[in-house]
Amino acid sequence: MLRSVAIKLAMPIMTSVAIALLTSAGSRNIAVEPVSRMSQGWWRARFENKQAELRRAPVDLLWLGDSITQNWERSSPEAWQDFAPVWQRFYGDRHAVDLGFKGDSTCHLLWRLQHGELDDISPRVAILLIGANNFGHIHTDADQTFDGIQAILDVIHRHQPQTHIVLLGVLPSIRSDWVSRNTTHLNNRLGGIPADRPYVTYVNVGDLFLTHGLVDATRFIDPRLTPPAPPLHPTAQVQAEMAGRIEPIVAHLLQDHVHH
Repeated sequence: MLRSVAIKLAMPIMTSVAIALLTSAGSRNIAVEPVSRMSQGWWRARFENKQAELRRAPVDLLWLGDSITQNWERSSPEAWQDFAPVWQRFYGDRHAVDLGFKGDSTCHLLWRLQHGELDDISPRVAILLIGANNFGHIHTDADQTFDGIQAILDVIHRHQPQTHIVLLGVLPSIRSDWVSRNTTHLNNRLGGIPADRPYVTYVNVGDLFLTHGLVDATRFIDPRLTPPAPPLHPTAQVQAEMAGRIEPIVAHLLQDHVHH
């Protein structure tokens, strides 16, 4: 274990400058390029801690993603950002591990998956929610992001062929017209993935964020923060609704009872 971690830490670290160079290269899609964030102290510490957590006990369920997934570990006196009790209710007895990393795009998740997050475990189910940040700092469009998500599915299946993947559509947000258009286009394309990959079940929970057909800012924590930010991250209550939406699928795949 110590030797494998040392090898991983010795890998070249791709900086934001390298990302910019890849993005500007034109012929290459950064969404499918494994990119490390080990140069960032908090990210490196989380990566190392999660490596240890994955090997402490059997793992039946993985949640893979970005800050929306990392929020499952968040506790607060305010109900709207008290996620940990919801995680405990749905996943606390299921040998589940939260592999969400704030700010990650498809390229960063690809790096993690190829550097230990799929080693020496045998999960039965992986829940994947990734792509929101692709429309942010690395600025890949829907088609490029789709390729990145396909690459993630392929890596998971190659390393863990027994794992069934519950693929969630990228959640609605209120950031820009460009982001909204690309979110819709990406989710339309994601809906066709299970036809070619029987080990994938696709679920679009985007309707949970709509009121009268429009994205409802009250469904997100960001406008309530100080300072406020554009709506992107679900409240704990909405994240509970998301878990409830996919729960019959998860219970069936794990062959246990439906959690409420």
